[in-house]
Amino acid sequence: QVQLAESGGGLVQPGGSLRLSCVGSSLNLMSYAMRWFRQAPGKERELVASISTDGGSTNYTASVTGRFTISRNNAKRTVYLQMNNLKTEDTAVYYCNAAHSLKRDYWGQGTQVTVSS
Repeated sequence: QVQLAESGGGLVQPGGSLRLSCVGSSLNLMSYAMRWFRQAPGKERELVASISTDGGSTNYTASVTGRFTISRNNAKRTVYLQMNNLKTEDTAVYYCNAAHSLKRDYWGQGTQVTVSS
């Protein structure tokens, strides 16, 4: 059974950092573009960052540009989201997504990130 498992969430003070990880099992992540989404209470899920299959192209939503970095290690079947200078508005559940143009998407179960003093 294909699974994506996120980890690395937690409670951090404003200005702090966290690194999220997403590990794929039974899934060849090399052929999937990978994305991080987040969903705050009462809000719609939003795309935060994406990375191409080879890691050569990345994109970010405006609110995290310059603070977040998405990367991937295909040999380890892992995608990362380095989050620096965190703000209270970054508080949300963060989800990993594997997207393929010809196959179904896969989602992780989510990891909670809380930014609070």
